[in-house]
Amino acid sequence: MLLSRLAAALSLPAPDRDSDVLGVTHNADWVKPGDVFVAIRGAKFDGHAFIPEVIERGAVAVVGQGWEGEASVPYLKVPHAREALADLAAELRGHPSRALKVVGVTGTDGKTTTSWLTLHLLRSAGLKTGLLSTVGYQRPDGELHHFPAHFTTPEAPQVQATLSEILEAGGEAAVLESSSHALQLDRVRGVAYDVAVWTNLTPEHLDFHGTMEDYFLAKKRLVDWAEFAVVNADDAWGRRLDEKPRWTYGVDHDADWRAFDIRDVPGGLEFAVTSPLGSFDARLPMIGRFNVHNALGAMAAAARLGATLDELRDGLARFAGVPGRMQIVAAEPVRVIVDFAHTPPSLEKALSALRPTTLGRLIVVIGSAGGLRDPGKRAPLGETATRLADVAIFTEEDHRDTPLDDILNEMARGAREAGRSNFLLVGDRREAIRAAIERAEPGDTVLLAGKGAEDILERTHETVPWDEAAEARRALRPAP
Repeated sequence: MLLSRLAAALSLPAPDRDSDVLGVTHNADWVKPGDVFVAIRGAKFDGHAFIPEVIERGAVAVVGQGWEGEASVPYLKVPHAREALADLAAELRGHPSRALKVVGVTGTDGKTTTSWLTLHLLRSAGLKTGLLSTVGYQRPDGELHHFPAHFTTPEAPQVQATLSEILEAGGEAAVLESSSHALQLDRVRGVAYDVAVWTNLTPEHLDFHGTMEDYFLAKKRLVDWAEFAVVNADDAWGRRLDEKPRWTYGVDHDADWRAFDIRDVPGGLEFAVTSPLGSFDARLPMIGRFNVHNALGAMAAAARLGATLDELRDGLARFAGVPGRMQIVAAEPVRVIVDFAHTPPSLEKALSALRPTTLGRLIVVIGSAGGLRDPGKRAPLGETATRLADVAIFTEEDHRDTPLDDILNEMARGAREAGRSNFLLVGDRREAIRAAIERAEPGDTVLLAGKGAEDILERTHETVPWDEAAEARRALRPAP
């Protein structure tokens, strides 16, 4: 695509020199010949400092919010560099989301499970559907792919590229797990959302957003951008979202999609549903009553895109689960479950869901991320783990540049200040998993919380491949 056409898409005059553009990125290390480089001023680095380097790498133009230097390629000045990055990526890919039916899912907890449920229900309804989530991405063929490690949350060019791949593979719909960071930093700007699903809002990422109100406003962007909203009526923040055409869902409050008579049964949950499509009995092969909310939100989103009552009911009963989300690794004699729960509210939900179905003791392995990733949740995690589990093992979870002992001691402080001593510290996560399973007796449940399906473990000086479920299976094997 010609640079002049991209300039026009940004409402800018044509540059003095035109050229073919092959890609766009904001990362100097990723620049290839024919790319446009977007210079973003961040908290630590100013992308403009890398202009000589990206030109040497073959960049044909630079985009930024203003620069006094000189370059041998056109410099396009824009009001907002991140917005420009997203708009350029969408234009360069031909706006693939406009040719897809797109569901976006946001909220503090339940995003991934609701996204995967929606994907499954849309496929059950016959729509060729792709997925972009924290667990990975799928084209309509169903094979799960992972982004390289440096794509912790995909940036706008990767989002648009994935949507383009879904479309080119024959996709008719896509489900995007849309985090507050992705929304606030314009990573999903330019996505034409048909339906927004709001799961809930509880304190998290306040190191980034500052206040709950700002966190709410970042999440609310998804609802503002979408044509239609599906909102959790049991969430106080969700009840503020009444400007958009919408369906509500819930258990405790009156809602368009409401579940009643929820029952734990062997292999999952059963409940009755009232909905705009009619009333029906549902079965969900998942542990945890909180997953009823996720199922209601997913069913409402799929129904909005055309799924029938029979397709929803039958599809829900066949759901195979989400990797790393209440994933049962072993059922007996010790039940071992892998889950992504990594905040005090999500850990409380997970442990509370497992307690009624546990015959013996409940043992949890849990850590907390390092860096500036919400250090205020470490002590509450320790308190929650020791209050709801019989034994808690505190361990590593991507401690990065923060001394691991500092994190573990803070979690221990939260437990001790609550008057509890039913915990131990095992810094190495592999050894922590082994310690939990070795302590377990028949009838006990071991919850490995925090990592879920993530495929790397970040330490101070290294990043290692990681597979939580595989580590659990390895620890379950009898010693030779």
